[in-house]
Amino acid sequence: MSHSTKTVGLLCADSSDLYLAKAVYYIEKKLSEGGYHSILCTTGYTFQRKHESLRLLLSKKVDAIAMVGSHFISQEPSENAYIREAAEQVPIILLNGELNCPNVFSTGCDDYQASKDATLALINDGLKSLLYFYDTQSYSGKKKQNGFSDACSENGITDTFHLLYVGDREDIDGVAARLERLWESGMHFDGIMCSEDYLALGAVKFARRVGIAIPKNLQIIGYNNSLLSKCSDPEITSVNNHLEENCDQVVKAISNVLDNQPFPERKIFQGELISRETTRF
Repeated sequence: MSHSTKTVGLLCADSSDLYLAKAVYYIEKKLSEGGYHSILCTTGYTFQRKHESLRLLLSKKVDAIAMVGSHFISQEPSENAYIREAAEQVPIILLNGELNCPNVFSTGCDDYQASKDATLALINDGLKSLLYFYDTQSYSGKKKQNGFSDACSENGITDTFHLLYVGDREDIDGVAARLERLWESGMHFDGIMCSEDYLALGAVKFARRVGIAIPKNLQIIGYNNSLLSKCSDPEITSVNNHLEENCDQVVKAISNVLDNQPFPERKIFQGELISRETTRF
């Protein structure tokens, strides 16, 4: 590219989020090793801010733009038009999102199958009353929830609950309190499938508060296989969604596309359940 600036724009909804922050770290590190500079915009979750941040990066004449996280893909097609328009100017790479559009490339984990497999592990261990604990209905979030629901319905598990947590991700006591209120209302469960590790950490704290033995009487699975899963006591069984490998793929896509090398429009990694102390398997 004769007019290359050797600069890549990064869009991230929330740089305080452990998953997104780690993804930005991996991508920036790999870009630097490849001789690229990066410009990071933290957008928040509103459509207007995401749109404005994308236009800002385009004004900086970046060579490509990586969108870090699935929140940039809307279930409303009209709200994805700004991505399609940007892709007419520079390559767009989506981490954990997907959009069928020329010059848009994506990589991510098969969150549907990973969540379904993790739920099946609970069912196959004999659990009958399952809770799905989540905090978002983003593109990725919906896939995780659908994986849980399909695993249950296909195996005749009808005693299920879906609990939404809305609050500060760092307020683990608040997460535990949300579960405690549900438990006290009479909704009891023997397994919790969480969409994020911090929710699973709150679930561990909840179980201790109400005196439930883990994993004897309650099994818990988190998601992302983050540091939180190993800092917990007991350590949390979690889905490894191969974040570092996905971030490597983002940078490979940028490098290959800018060098006019062939590259697949979509790369999907399979999740892996990492068993620890909050499950019996």
